[in-house]
Amino acid sequence: MNNYKTTWIYFVLVTLSITVYSQSAASLLTGMDALMSAPKDKEALVKMVLKDKSGKEKVREAIMKQKGQYHKIYRYTFPEKQIGIATLSLPDDIIWLYMPAFNKAVKVTLLSKSQAFTGTDFSYEDMSGSSYSERFTPKILSSSDDNNYQLELMPKSMKSRYSKIIVYLNKTHLYPIRMEYFDKNKVYFKNAKFNYKKQGKYWYAKEVVMTDLKKEHSTEIILTEIKFDQGIDDNIFTVENLKPKE
Repeated sequence: MNNYKTTWIYFVLVTLSITVYSQSAASLLTGMDALMSAPKDKEALVKMVLKDKSGKEKVREAIMKQKGQYHKIYRYTFPEKQIGIATLSLPDDIIWLYMPAFNKAVKVTLLSKSQAFTGTDFSYEDMSGSSYSERFTPKILSSSDDNNYQLELMPKSMKSRYSKIIVYLNKTHLYPIRMEYFDKNKVYFKNAKFNYKKQGKYWYAKEVVMTDLKKEHSTEIILTEIKFDQGIDDNIFTVENLKPKE
Protein backbone atom coordinates (compact mmCIF):
# COMPACT_ATOMS: atom_id res chain seq x y z
CA MET A 1 0.00 0.00 0.00
CA ASN A 2 2.84 2.35 0.91
CA ASN A 3 4.57 1.63 -2.37
CA TYR A 4 1.34 2.34 -4.21
CA LYS A 5 0.93 5.68 -2.42
CA THR A 6 4.53 6.63 -3.11
CA THR A 7 4.15 5.80 -6.80
CA TRP A 8 0.89 7.75 -7.03
CA ILE A 9 2.35 10.82 -5.31
CA TYR A 10 5.38 10.70 -7.60
CA PHE A 11 3.09 10.47 -10.65
CA VAL A 12 1.03 13.47 -9.49
CA LEU A 13 4.12 15.57 -8.80
CA VAL A 14 5.63 14.76 -12.19
CA THR A 15 2.34 15.55 -13.95
CA LEU A 16 2.03 18.86 -12.11
CA SER A 17 5.62 19.79 -12.88
CA ILE A 18 5.10 19.05 -16.59
CA THR A 19 1.91 21.13 -16.61
CA VAL A 20 3.57 24.09 -14.87
CA TYR A 21 6.58 23.83 -17.19
CA SER A 22 4.32 23.81 -20.23
CA GLN A 23 2.32 26.77 -18.95
CA SER A 24 5.53 28.65 -18.31
CA ALA A 25 6.68 28.08 -21.90
CA ALA A 26 3.29 29.24 -23.18
CA SER A 27 3.37 32.35 -20.99
CA LEU A 28 6.86 33.23 -22.22
CA LEU A 29 5.80 32.97 -25.86
CA THR A 30 2.63 34.95 -25.16
CA GLY A 31 4.78 37.59 -23.49
CA MET A 32 6.99 37.81 -26.57
CA ASP A 33 3.92 38.19 -28.78
CA ALA A 34 2.52 40.90 -26.51
CA LEU A 35 5.75 42.90 -26.68
CA MET A 36 5.95 42.61 -30.47
CA SER A 37 2.33 43.71 -31.01
CA ALA A 38 2.06 46.29 -28.20
CA PRO A 39 1.71 49.51 -30.29
CA LYS A 40 -1.76 50.45 -31.52
CA ASP A 41 -0.11 51.34 -34.82
CA LYS A 42 3.32 52.12 -36.21
CA GLU A 43 4.98 53.61 -39.27
CA ALA A 44 8.62 53.47 -40.33
CA LEU A 45 11.06 53.77 -43.18
CA VAL A 46 12.47 50.35 -44.00
CA LYS A 47 15.90 49.73 -45.48
CA MET A 48 16.67 46.23 -46.76
CA VAL A 49 20.25 45.22 -47.50
CA LEU A 50 20.60 41.95 -49.42
CA LYS A 51 24.10 40.47 -49.39
CA ASP A 52 25.36 37.42 -51.33
CA LYS A 53 28.28 35.13 -50.47
CA SER A 54 30.73 37.32 -52.40
CA GLY A 55 29.72 40.33 -50.29
CA LYS A 56 27.86 42.08 -53.11
CA GLU A 57 24.97 44.15 -51.77
CA LYS A 58 21.60 45.24 -53.10
CA VAL A 59 19.66 47.93 -51.26
CA ARG A 60 15.90 48.38 -51.19
CA GLU A 61 13.76 50.90 -49.36
CA ALA A 62 10.09 50.88 -48.42
CA ILE A 63 7.50 52.56 -46.26
CA MET A 64 5.84 50.29 -43.71
CA LYS A 65 2.57 50.96 -41.92
CA GLN A 66 0.94 48.64 -39.41
CA LYS A 67 -2.21 48.80 -37.32
CA GLY A 68 -2.69 46.31 -34.51
CA GLN A 69 -1.32 42.84 -35.07
CA TYR A 70 -2.91 41.81 -38.33
CA HIS A 71 -2.89 44.81 -40.68
CA LYS A 72 0.42 45.70 -42.35
CA ILE A 73 1.39 47.26 -45.65
CA TYR A 74 4.81 47.57 -47.33
CA ARG A 75 5.26 49.92 -50.27
CA TYR A 76 8.64 49.95 -52.04
CA THR A 77 10.19 53.32 -52.90
CA PHE A 78 13.70 52.29 -54.07
CA PRO A 79 15.31 51.21 -56.39
CA GLU A 80 13.40 52.38 -59.43
CA LYS A 81 12.53 48.87 -60.66
CA GLN A 82 10.97 48.08 -57.27
CA ILE A 83 8.93 51.28 -56.95
CA GLY A 84 5.22 50.55 -56.65
CA ILE A 85 5.53 46.93 -55.50
CA ALA A 86 3.42 46.55 -52.37
CA THR A 87 2.29 43.83 -49.98
CA LEU A 88 -0.71 43.81 -47.68
CA SER A 89 -1.10 41.48 -44.69
CA LEU A 90 -4.60 40.97 -43.27
CA PRO A 91 -6.20 38.75 -40.59
CA ASP A 92 -6.39 34.96 -41.11
CA ASP A 93 -2.92 34.95 -42.73
CA ILE A 94 -4.21 36.62 -45.88
CA ILE A 95 -1.49 38.32 -47.93
CA TRP A 96 -1.90 40.34 -51.13
CA LEU A 97 0.90 41.30 -53.52
CA TYR A 98 0.68 44.19 -55.98
CA MET A 99 3.04 44.18 -58.98
CA PRO A 100 2.94 47.32 -61.18
CA ALA A 101 3.89 45.25 -64.24
CA PHE A 102 0.57 43.37 -63.97
CA ASN A 103 -1.39 46.40 -62.69
CA LYS A 104 -3.33 44.25 -60.23
CA ALA A 105 -3.12 42.66 -56.79
CA VAL A 106 -2.86 38.89 -56.45
CA LYS A 107 -3.54 36.82 -53.36
CA VAL A 108 -0.53 34.89 -52.08
CA THR A 109 -1.42 31.19 -51.88
CA LEU A 110 -0.54 28.79 -49.08
CA LEU A 111 2.05 27.19 -51.35
CA SER A 112 3.84 30.41 -52.19
CA LYS A 113 3.87 31.58 -48.56
CA SER A 114 6.89 29.34 -48.07
CA GLN A 115 8.70 31.23 -50.82
CA ALA A 116 10.87 34.31 -50.44
CA PHE A 117 9.20 37.56 -49.44
CA THR A 118 9.80 39.79 -52.48
CA GLY A 119 13.18 38.17 -53.12
CA THR A 120 14.57 38.48 -49.57
CA ASP A 121 15.69 35.75 -47.15
CA PHE A 122 12.41 36.13 -45.27
CA SER A 123 9.46 34.01 -46.37
CA TYR A 124 5.88 35.23 -46.52
CA GLU A 125 5.31 32.96 -43.51
CA ASP A 126 7.98 34.89 -41.59
CA MET A 127 6.17 38.13 -42.35
CA SER A 128 2.80 36.76 -41.25
CA GLY A 129 0.67 38.88 -38.94
CA SER A 130 -0.37 35.83 -36.91
CA SER A 131 1.29 35.56 -33.51
CA TYR A 132 3.81 32.85 -32.70
CA SER A 133 1.41 31.57 -30.03
CA GLU A 134 -1.22 31.00 -32.70
CA ARG A 135 1.16 29.13 -35.00
CA PHE A 136 3.48 27.22 -32.65
CA THR A 137 3.50 25.08 -29.51
CA PRO A 138 6.43 26.07 -27.23
CA LYS A 139 8.66 24.06 -24.93
CA ILE A 140 11.45 25.36 -22.69
CA LEU A 141 14.77 23.77 -23.64
CA SER A 142 16.99 25.70 -21.26
CA SER A 143 17.04 28.66 -18.91
CA SER A 144 20.57 28.14 -17.63
CA ASP A 145 21.83 31.26 -19.39
CA ASP A 146 21.67 34.28 -17.07
CA ASN A 147 20.18 36.48 -19.79
CA ASN A 148 18.09 34.28 -22.11
CA TYR A 149 15.49 31.52 -22.20
CA GLN A 150 15.72 28.93 -24.95
CA LEU A 151 12.37 27.83 -26.42
CA GLU A 152 11.59 25.17 -28.99
CA LEU A 153 8.60 26.06 -31.19
CA MET A 154 6.80 23.24 -32.96
CA PRO A 155 4.35 24.23 -35.75
CA LYS A 156 0.68 23.53 -35.13
CA SER A 157 0.03 23.28 -38.87
CA MET A 158 1.61 20.84 -41.31
CA LYS A 159 1.50 23.68 -43.86
CA SER A 160 4.39 25.45 -42.13
CA ARG A 161 7.71 25.23 -43.99
CA TYR A 162 9.47 24.65 -40.67
CA SER A 163 9.80 21.49 -38.58
CA LYS A 164 10.76 23.68 -35.60
CA ILE A 165 12.20 27.03 -34.56
CA ILE A 166 14.58 27.55 -31.64
CA VAL A 167 14.13 30.97 -30.00
CA TYR A 168 16.56 32.69 -27.63
CA LEU A 169 14.43 35.04 -25.54
CA ASN A 170 15.66 37.90 -23.36
CA LYS A 171 14.68 37.02 -19.77
CA THR A 172 14.06 40.58 -18.62
CA HIS A 173 11.95 42.00 -21.45
CA LEU A 174 10.92 38.87 -23.43
CA TYR A 175 12.07 40.05 -26.84
CA PRO A 176 13.79 37.59 -29.22
CA ILE A 177 17.57 37.74 -29.52
CA ARG A 178 17.97 34.98 -32.10
CA MET A 179 15.86 32.42 -33.95
CA GLU A 180 17.13 29.23 -35.60
CA TYR A 181 14.97 27.67 -38.33
CA PHE A 182 14.82 23.97 -39.27
CA ASP A 183 13.33 22.77 -42.55
CA LYS A 184 10.96 19.85 -43.10
CA ASN A 185 13.94 17.48 -43.09
CA LYS A 186 14.91 18.82 -39.65
CA VAL A 187 18.00 20.50 -41.07
CA TYR A 188 19.10 23.82 -39.56
CA PHE A 189 19.17 26.09 -42.59
CA LYS A 190 18.75 29.73 -41.57
CA ASN A 191 18.75 32.08 -38.59
CA ALA A 192 17.59 35.54 -37.60
CA LYS A 193 19.40 37.94 -35.25
CA PHE A 194 17.46 40.78 -33.64
CA ASN A 195 18.53 44.13 -32.22
CA TYR A 196 15.72 45.52 -30.08
CA LYS A 197 15.54 49.17 -28.99
CA LYS A 198 13.09 51.06 -26.80
CA GLN A 199 11.35 54.22 -27.94
CA GLY A 200 8.96 55.76 -25.45
CA LYS A 201 7.07 52.86 -23.87
CA TYR A 202 7.58 50.40 -26.74
CA TRP A 203 10.32 47.93 -27.64
CA TYR A 204 10.80 47.33 -31.38
CA ALA A 205 13.20 45.43 -33.65
CA LYS A 206 15.35 48.22 -35.04
CA GLU A 207 17.50 45.72 -36.95
CA VAL A 208 16.88 42.12 -38.03
CA VAL A 209 19.37 40.05 -40.03
CA MET A 210 18.05 36.86 -41.66
CA THR A 211 20.79 34.56 -42.98
CA ASP A 212 20.23 31.59 -45.28
CA LEU A 213 23.06 29.19 -44.38
CA LYS A 214 22.68 27.07 -47.51
CA LYS A 215 22.73 29.96 -49.96
CA GLU A 216 25.23 32.01 -47.91
CA HIS A 217 22.91 34.95 -48.42
CA SER A 218 21.51 37.45 -45.92
CA THR A 219 18.89 40.17 -45.68
CA GLU A 220 19.18 42.94 -43.12
CA ILE A 221 16.10 45.00 -42.29
CA ILE A 222 16.69 48.36 -40.61
CA LEU A 223 13.86 50.57 -39.31
CA THR A 224 14.29 54.34 -39.07
CA GLU A 225 12.00 57.31 -38.37
CA ILE A 226 9.62 55.01 -36.51
CA LYS A 227 6.41 56.52 -35.15
CA PHE A 228 3.86 54.92 -32.83
CA ASP A 229 0.15 55.41 -32.13
CA GLN A 230 -0.62 58.03 -34.77
CA GLY A 231 -4.18 56.87 -35.35
CA ILE A 232 -3.56 55.39 -38.81
CA ASP A 233 -6.77 55.11 -40.83
CA ASP A 234 -8.25 51.63 -41.41
CA ASN A 235 -8.84 52.48 -45.08
CA ILE A 236 -5.10 52.29 -45.75
CA PHE A 237 -5.22 48.52 -45.30
CA THR A 238 -7.33 47.60 -48.31
CA VAL A 239 -6.54 45.76 -51.53
CA GLU A 240 -7.70 48.78 -53.51
CA ASN A 241 -5.11 50.94 -51.75
CA LEU A 242 -2.22 48.74 -52.95
CA LYS A 243 -2.33 50.35 -56.36
CA PRO A 244 -0.46 53.71 -56.31
CA LYS A 245 -2.57 56.80 -56.70
CA GLU A 246 -2.34 58.45 -60.10
